[in-house]
Amino acid sequence: MKKLLQGNPLYSIFTGSCPVCHQAGMYRDPNPYKLSETLKMHEHCPHCNTKFKIEPSFFYGAMYVSYGVGVAFAVAAFIISYYFLGSTLLTAFLTIVATLFVLAPVIMRLSRNIWVNFFFKYDPKKAKTS
Repeated sequence: MKKLLQGNPLYSIFTGSCPVCHQAGMYRDPNPYKLSETLKMHEHCPHCNTKFKIEPSFFYGAMYVSYGVGVAFAVAAFIISYYFLGSTLLTAFLTIVATLFVLAPVIMRLSRNIWVNFFFKYDPKKAKTS
């Protein structure tokens, strides 16, 4: 399955792997719920040596992406809660708050993954090098 999806930016976004080689993870700890380690990244890819932070404050742009991702999760939580489960507006609002709170580490990482994939493209040559 990995070979089928490799080369697609979605693979890197959803797995947190290097956007250039798709071989190694960008984060020091793959678990986003270790809150002290959530945003700690390798400086360079352990496999292809790509530098992830291409300029100082590079990942500030991920905050804008995070807003969009958060809105998407909030809308999904509202639709599921209000329309599919038939809850009240207050319950739907509380569902949105709970969803955003519980998924905050995932949203932060997903936003960084999307942001870095705007600037790097998959390179099959670097994926094959060891």
